[in-house]
Amino acid sequence: MDYYIHESAIVDDGCKIGKGSKIWHFSHIMPDCVIGDHCNIGQNVVVSPGVILGNNVKVQNNVSIYTGVVCEDDVFLGPSMVFTNVMNPRSAINRRGQYLKTIVKKGASIGANATIVCGHDIGEYAFIGAGAVVTKDVPPYALLVGNPAKQTGWMSEYGYKLKFDASGIAVCPESNERYQLANNRVTKIS
Repeated sequence: MDYYIHESAIVDDGCKIGKGSKIWHFSHIMPDCVIGDHCNIGQNVVVSPGVILGNNVKVQNNVSIYTGVVCEDDVFLGPSMVFTNVMNPRSAINRRGQYLKTIVKKGASIGANATIVCGHDIGEYAFIGAGAVVTKDVPPYALLVGNPAKQTGWMSEYGYKLKFDASGIAVCPESNERYQLANNRVTKIS
């Protein structure tokens, strides 16, 4: 094996696990999951059937990733955050097969204890604050906080809040990469 599975973790048959990935204590990886290369799955994580995680996805402790979720490369899922997959769950009504899809795009970060309501996609490099409850699609580079989550700014790919000048240009203080804000959308300037 070119990946690590802690002896207390359960990995069901039919999973594909990429090289260099690690699955830690008391986690359960259910059938037909795809976990990319160099992922880190923390303690007490549940990855439901059919979930797809790209390369270098970091899943912190106590996270639930339900069927219908796709996380692209370099996604960060903070401690105890959760996805949903049914809009109107009831114990007495079986809604299997009615799961809504949620895509978390490349480089996005979701903070501790956040909830992502199903059917809402998270844009590239978006940043969801701790405890936020996301009830709508999130644009690329957006910073959302609160319940319900509201956009309060824009983030760089290095995780810094961007400050735009009068011409709509911002510079990340760590990478010195430049970003442009136009028509309420942020793009990185090459």
